Amino acid sequence: MNRLGRVNRVLLGLVGLVLLALGVVGLLGLWPFSGRDDVLLSVDERQHWRAEGWWWPVVLAVLALCVLLALWWLLAQLRRSRLETVLVDTGDGAFALLRGRALEAALSAELAAQDGVARSQVTLHGRRQAPTARVRLLLAPYAVPADALDALADQALTHARDSAGLTELRAEARLHATDHHARRVT
Repeated sequence: MNRLGRVNRVLLGLVGLVLLALGVVGLLGLWPFSGRDDVLLSVDERQHWRAEGWWWPVVLAVLALCVLLALWWLLAQLRRSRLETVLVDTGDGAFALLRGRALEAALSAELAAQDGVARSQVTLHGRRQAPTARVRLLLAPYAVPADALDALADQALTHARDSAGLTELRAEARLHATDHHARRVT
């Protein structure tokens, strides 16, 4: 799971805990407000910290930090994690755009056709001029992981790099094995 997914889960957990606490407080009748005219902070509570010179700057700094973190989180949600297009040099000084999903599908199909690979998944990340491939291979029980990595490095990535006209195509591979059960003899 990527970093943004972890942040989202933590924030969702915190919001859930706050809502659960508010629900318990409401069910138990411990709500601190008694009516429409009740205030959050009374005059005494507001003036209690007024004599301290550090109180209000700390409160404002914490609130500003919360706003900045909320803006960072919002902008991170809007950022795309997958590469939409790859910039291909046509050789005549012009450039063409190759859909990232097309290159992902071609890489995935070539890897899935290899002996010992049950399933493959490829996603492209990075910049249009220098993409990075994240490859997940599900290996059959009889597969040799070194052979699967050799097929990835020597064949599939080389074909993708050459067809897209890239100088290099870095990859991160994650190998997983399928579960297999022993055959029963009857």
